[in-house]
Amino acid sequence: MNVLAYLIPVSLILGGLGLVGFIYALRSRQYEDPEGDARRILDERWDDAPKP
Repeated sequence: MNVLAYLIPVSLILGGLGLVGFIYALRSRQYEDPEGDARRILDERWDDAPKP
């Protein structure tokens, strides 16, 4: 039972850090253009070894 006194606050702190990280990612507009990124990933112009 004493271990719960450590695990509950640690899990709340880790969950809070995850929430803060997610909010930071939203506010810094990292999810602004997911459709453009999906198209750029399939574009052949940016391949390391393009077909001849």
